[in-house]
Amino acid sequence: MTVDLDIQQITVRFGGIVAVNDASLHAEGGTITGLIGPNGAGKTTLFNVCSGRVRPTQGTVTLGGQKLDGHSSANRAHRGLGRTFQRMELFENMTVRENVRTGPEALFSSNRFYGLFICSRKEGREIRDRADEAIERCGITQLASQTVGDLSTGQRRLVELARAMATPFKFLLLDEPSSGLDHSETGQFGQVLLDFVSDTGTGILLIEHDMSLVAEVCALIFVLDFGRMIYTGTTSDALVSPVVKAAYLGEVAVAGA
Repeated sequence: MTVDLDIQQITVRFGGIVAVNDASLHAEGGTITGLIGPNGAGKTTLFNVCSGRVRPTQGTVTLGGQKLDGHSSANRAHRGLGRTFQRMELFENMTVRENVRTGPEALFSSNRFYGLFICSRKEGREIRDRADEAIERCGITQLASQTVGDLSTGQRRLVELARAMATPFKFLLLDEPSSGLDHSETGQFGQVLLDFVSDTGTGILLIEHDMSLVAEVCALIFVLDFGRMIYTGTTSDALVSPVVKAAYLGEVAVAGA
């Protein structure tokens, strides 16, 4: 069963600044939906609202029919909402495998008052299996024993994605996950996302500046500019939309995509 993410009439004010202005979008489970716009448009702020890091001035966020308003970030994770960050948050001195395992470990252990100190054999086996599967899915099996601090930016992005995939989330918010990848790595990355969604039914809302990746994986995109949603439609239509071109893409970007 797939789970949809619904964002309705979200407004966020920081003092006299309106960072997000009456923004709404609907992202279906089992698909990849794009959220694009220029720097400072409010995309990450909207993600922070969804994940519970920022409280909106108004509006509501619903996951699978359940309102998330008022719930903590940890509670939203338990309800199935995961995310990655524009600035990577990895453990530099741990191996790739250890980093990926921290995703499911943290989610499982937070259900117990004794945390990670006691872990059942069954749970430990599931954590290992989930991590190994995600590492293989992301094509970084050969890096599993390497220390994350020794990896390139592109490799670290794949570690972060593997950790999110290893955690039993129902919907993922990915904030510029391809940043630091070269052209070849970006193509492989897109296929990893498509295969993951197809195999698991997990929904993804993707913030991304690489329009070639957006065009490859997203059937539907939303465009945010100065905190307002200015466009909703298919990726193919967005690439030729005068409104989108004026706000964000530009003729060169559209031609390249």
